[in-house]
Amino acid sequence: MADVIQLLSDHLANQIAAGEVIQRPASAVKELLENAIDAGATDIQLVIKDAGKEWIQVIDNGKGMSVTDARMSFERHATSKIKNIEDLFRIRTMGFRGEALASIAAVAQVELKTRQKDNDTGTRIVIEATEVKLQETCATAEGTNIIIKNLFFNVPARRHFLKSNTTELRHVVDEFTRVTLAHPQIAFRMWHNGTEQFHLPAGNLKTRIVDLLGGSCEKNLVPVGEKTEFLNINGFIGKPSGATRTRGLQFFFINNRFIRNSYLNHALVAAYEGLIEKDSFPFYVLFLETDPARVDVNVHPTKQEVKFEDDKMMYAYLNAAVKHALARNNISPSLDFTLNKEITQLSAVTKPQESNAVTQVQRGYLANAFSQKNQAHFIDRNDGLKKWKDLYAIAQQPIPSNPKPETGFQTALHDKQQNQLSTGQGSLLVQGSLLITTVKSGLIVIHIRRAQERIWYERLLEQWNSGKTPSQQMLFPATYEFPPHDALLLEQLLPDLSRVGFDIVPFGNYTFVVQGVPTDLPAGEEKNVLDEVIDQIKHEAKDAVGQRSDKLLMQMARRLSINKHSIQQPETQQALIDELFACSQPEFSPTGKKIFTLLRKESLDEMLG
Repeated sequence: MADVIQLLSDHLANQIAAGEVIQRPASAVKELLENAIDAGATDIQLVIKDAGKEWIQVIDNGKGMSVTDARMSFERHATSKIKNIEDLFRIRTMGFRGEALASIAAVAQVELKTRQKDNDTGTRIVIEATEVKLQETCATAEGTNIIIKNLFFNVPARRHFLKSNTTELRHVVDEFTRVTLAHPQIAFRMWHNGTEQFHLPAGNLKTRIVDLLGGSCEKNLVPVGEKTEFLNINGFIGKPSGATRTRGLQFFFINNRFIRNSYLNHALVAAYEGLIEKDSFPFYVLFLETDPARVDVNVHPTKQEVKFEDDKMMYAYLNAAVKHALARNNISPSLDFTLNKEITQLSAVTKPQESNAVTQVQRGYLANAFSQKNQAHFIDRNDGLKKWKDLYAIAQQPIPSNPKPETGFQTALHDKQQNQLSTGQGSLLVQGSLLITTVKSGLIVIHIRRAQERIWYERLLEQWNSGKTPSQQMLFPATYEFPPHDALLLEQLLPDLSRVGFDIVPFGNYTFVVQGVPTDLPAGEEKNVLDEVIDQIKHEAKDAVGQRSDKLLMQMARRLSINKHSIQQPETQQALIDELFACSQPEFSPTGKKIFTLLRKESLDEMLG
C-alpha cells in the first residue's frame, strides 16, 4: 500500500502560515509597522492604494539590514530574538523582519530596499510567491523601504473574501491607530490613494490621542498612574460625560502590545458604575506593564488575545486604579435635582396658582396631616378609611368612550385571538409605559414603547420602499467630529441615511455637518442615531451587509418612539391602538419582542378567587 503522509513544500507551508498571520491588508500593515518600530525608526510612513489590496508601502529611517539579513528575513522561522526556549517568555519587542515577511512573500509580490547607516549602498530584493526574482546592490536612503503589491494574487479564494475598500480601509486605520497610540514618541504619516489621512508628529501620549482621535476628546481626558510591585498602570480614561454609544475607543496595551480582554474591560466599566448610562462606553487608553512571564500572548496567531497568570489580581488592580483616578479628579456620582420632563409639563406646574385652589389644598387631608405636629406618620383609622372610600368613588366614575371607531383594532385582534371585541370603554395608562383597554373576552395590556416602534418601523419601511422620505432642514446645522474609523463607516452609510431623511455633508478631517434630519426626530437625537447605527455596523456579522438597511430602520424607529408625552390624551391612546392593529405584524416589535398580551376574564376571575 502506498505511503500517504508527505512533508509539505516550503512554498505551501508558507501559504498556510500566511493564512494564519496575514488575514487581510491590515494584517500586513501591522506586521510591517511593527518591524519598522523594532528597527529603531523615529519616522515611519505608510502608503496604501485600494485599501491595501493593490499596494502597501512602509518607509522607515531605522537601522536597516545587511545583505545577508535582508535575504534571511524572508526565510521561515528567521528571527533575531529567540535563541533558546526561555527567550519566548521574555519577548518585549513587537516583531522582527523574518517573523512575518516569509508569510507575506508567500501571497504577494514584494520589493525590499534597505541600507545600514555605515554603508554607502543598500540591497534590493524582489520576491514573488516566495521565489526570489532579483537581488542586487542599489542606492537607497538609510533604513528600509518595503512594498507589498497585489496581496493574495496567487490565492484567488482568499482575495475573493476580502471586503469592500471602505471596510478594508477601516481595518487598516484600526491597526494604524493601535500602533501609533503605543508609540507616541515616533512620528507617523499615512496616505491612501494619494491623499494624506494622518500626520502625527512625535510627542507624548496626550498629544497623540488628540492628534489621532480628534480635539473634542481633549477636555474629557483623565490621567491614570499607578505603580505596584505586581503591575504598573498608565494612560488616560475619559470623563463620564465623554462616554459614547459606540465601541471602538477602548484600548488596552500589555507591555506596549495591543490586546483584547473582556475581563479587564469589565473591571474598567465596573469602576464607572453609577456614572454612565447602561448602554454607553467609556473611553480609555491604558498601558499595563507587568513581568512578561505572567502573560501568555501566544494564545492566538494575532497575539491580541492573552491569558494572565492571575486574572483576579489584574482585575482588582485595574478597577481600583480607575476608581482612584476618577476620585482624584473629583468625579463621582451626583444627584440630579432637575424635575422630570413629564412633571414639568403637567398643568399643575405650568399654570399659575389660583388663590381659591391654594385655600382648598391647605384645608385638605394630606396638608393637615403634614402640617400639624406629630401627624406626619399618623393616619386616623376612621378618617383614613373615609379617604380611601372617596378615592374608590372617583375611580368608579365611567371613563368617557372614544367616538372613534375601532375597526382596525377590532379586525386585527379578531384575526389574532379569534374572538370579537366589545365596544371599547377607553383606555388606562399605567405608569407611563403600559396601556390597558377592554375587550369582550377580557383586558389587553399593550407595551407602549414597543407598539410605537412597530408603528414607526412600518411607516419608515413604506417610505423607504417608495423612496419618498420627508426631511426637515435644521435652522442651525450641527457639526460633529468622529474618530477616524467611525468617520469612514459614516461616509459609507451616507446614501442609506439620505434615504431615511438625513442630509449630511462631509466637512473634512473626519467632521460632518448635519443639515437636515428625518421629520419627527426629536431635537438633539441625530447624534445618538448616528452613533448607534455606526456601532451596529461596526460589529455586524460578515454576512449582515444585506440587513444593513433593516437595522437602520430599526434604529430610526427606536429613536422616533422616545416621546412619552404623545400618549397622554385618550384620543392619542386610541390612535396608537388603531395604528398598531393596522400593522402587518402587531404582535411583535421590530426586534422580536412581544407587544401585547390578552388577560382573559376567566383568568382574572381565577386570580381574584
